[in-house]
Amino acid sequence: MSIFNRFNLSDVTSIYLTGYHGMEKPKELYFILFLITYLVIILESLTLIGVVCVYKSLHEPMYILISNLAVNGLYGGTALLPALLSNVLSRSREISLALCQTQLYAIHTYAITEFTILAAMSYDRYIAVCFPLTYHTIMSQRVFKLVILTWIYPLVAFFVVFGITVRMTFCGKSIDKVYCLNYLLVQLSCSDTTVANIVGLLSVVLYTFPQIIMVLFSYVQILRVCVKSNSSQSRLKALRTCIPHLLSISNYSVGCFFEIAQGRFKNTFSYQTKLFLALYFLIFPPILNPVIYGLGTRVIRLKLFQVFCKHRRKVQTL
Repeated sequence: MSIFNRFNLSDVTSIYLTGYHGMEKPKELYFILFLITYLVIILESLTLIGVVCVYKSLHEPMYILISNLAVNGLYGGTALLPALLSNVLSRSREISLALCQTQLYAIHTYAITEFTILAAMSYDRYIAVCFPLTYHTIMSQRVFKLVILTWIYPLVAFFVVFGITVRMTFCGKSIDKVYCLNYLLVQLSCSDTTVANIVGLLSVVLYTFPQIIMVLFSYVQILRVCVKSNSSQSRLKALRTCIPHLLSISNYSVGCFFEIAQGRFKNTFSYQTKLFLALYFLIFPPILNPVIYGLGTRVIRLKLFQVFCKHRRKVQTL
């Protein structure tokens, strides 16, 4: 028996995902599109992780955090896409309750981890810009603590909310989405959900407020240093080092906004638009982050070019 069902005395053993109804006719096209998407996420993420691992010159705090962002992108893509690919071709749109609970845990922890890593990266940029002479000394001592924190904090913190959900009994079994989310599953509960809703709202603050404070503090300090600097070249260099991070955090924030917007105005949008908005935060950050850091970071760009040249020479010698 699953650890999730062990605490769940509900008669409901499966969940019906009605969000797949719009994929009935061109389902082969959707399958190919999502399969290509998943393969791109795997290829990009593993390439970036591999380059950081292989080259010792990239064993520095910033690149370690970048590789962790790629690992989390792979985690988020895997939380969604294998199940989505299976359900697209399946005649039944039902998934087991245990699988639904497993998926929502993975998706929520991916989302929290993504924001936490981005917050840690903003701190890294703050130290790099504001304390350039002691950057390596400071971050070398803290980077592994930050990495552990960015993974353990979301996994443990969300388990408190998740523990309430898995102990609920469920009467409804229909979720209007292509994946499971905690608040949607809670709405299917037979019992009073007041406690779960209050804990859920408080958890949103707990999972986002510290990260927002860290990001805002870091960039306020960076802007302060740039304003005080007399050298336009130094200001430009400081801002240039922050551009990839600003693009990543903006992209993820847009995805979170899309998820909230489509949930509030779901009757306003077409099926394809709702699907795009709902999947954006799970698909586009894992796809775009390796591109942003692969092309936007000079050192990684050079290493990727070296890998390409070596591979090309090997092919030519065969």
